[in-house]
Amino acid sequence: MNILTIFFISLLIALLVTPSVHALPAEEGQNVHSFQAANQRGGISQRKAIAIAQNYIQGRVLDIRQHNGIYRVKILSEKGSVHIVQVNANDGEIITGH
Repeated sequence: MNILTIFFISLLIALLVTPSVHALPAEEGQNVHSFQAANQRGGISQRKAIAIAQNYIQGRVLDIRQHNGIYRVKILSEKGSVHIVQVNANDGEIITGH
């Protein structure tokens, strides 16, 4: 085995044993209070947006960001491709997924 093969095998093992949901930082300018306020207005939480996105594309969440009422969830699929799923932050509807 060459060093590149060993590197990729190590990377694959690291991805498989790492939990799929991490504590994710709030978007710049947002804090816990702004997320609580969104929930009080009927919006969905980051965790709910992640669950919705993972039902659409199964895999490991790489990132989530919220802007203008839309969560943008980046997922590494089980087949190794990266997908972006946009979820409406107000009602949880999927806007786009690719």
